[in-house]
Amino acid sequence: MAVWTDGYWWSNDNLRLHYRDYAGDAALPPILCIPGLTRNARDFADLAARLAGPWRVICVDLRGRGESAYARDPMSYVPLTYLHDLEALIAQLKLERFVLFGTSLGGMLSALLSSTGRARVAGVLLNDIGPVLEPAGLARIKGYVGRSASFPTWLHAARAIADTQGAAYPDFTIEDWLAKAKRLCRLTSAGRIVHDYDMKIAEPLRVPGGESGFDMWPAFESLKGVPGLLLRGALSDLFSAATAAEMARRLPDLELVTVPRVGHAPVLDEPAALAAIDRLLARVAG
Repeated sequence: MAVWTDGYWWSNDNLRLHYRDYAGDAALPPILCIPGLTRNARDFADLAARLAGPWRVICVDLRGRGESAYARDPMSYVPLTYLHDLEALIAQLKLERFVLFGTSLGGMLSALLSSTGRARVAGVLLNDIGPVLEPAGLARIKGYVGRSASFPTWLHAARAIADTQGAAYPDFTIEDWLAKAKRLCRLTSAGRIVHDYDMKIAEPLRVPGGESGFDMWPAFESLKGVPGLLLRGALSDLFSAATAAEMARRLPDLELVTVPRVGHAPVLDEPAALAAIDRLLARVAG
């Protein structure tokens, strides 16, 4: 099991934010992993353990998630603020070039980071995300994000998560759901298990257009020429095959890989995903 150190940085509005830092070869650009909407740094734990050593892997908790502080203003839970937070981390760690691994929201933020400084992006993995989001997937996500719940045992938490996400992972066993629960949830001092994010992250989503609020095509097109990998879950209800194909057409350096029998989003332990990640990093390493 790879060992990481816990690191912290401060946002422009004085929130203490957290990241995990897995050590690696300084000769290679570090990999900055950015999780999805309700996810946290633990989401990349197995992948980071697999890559650490040759690669330095930095896994962030966005504001309001994991060990990062919760925002005083819930309307700061929007991409532009997350972007400012990530820029502060990049500046603190003096990262001149880096690889971006972004799942869902994290992929949108990866595109925005490229749009503000493409030359520093050595490679990119976009996990089940693009500039067009499907209404069915958005409606499903809005239906469960921000709904407070607590569970007496990890098994109860796992079953509740399976109830809302079962269609995306038809082959998951109860052990898989338990592992997912332990990444998505935390144990409170009262002995209850709760989702490990601020329920108020849902508030901007209730504003019309709040899921993005602007045309994301230019941000994703800024990745043109960057070695890239675009993963799409074959069962995804958020990211369509048509959008993925159009992205691959516009960005010829982006390898499109469809991960079978997975929805939104691939876990990144699937054989097809791991083989594609290895190919991407081989291209980055040169």
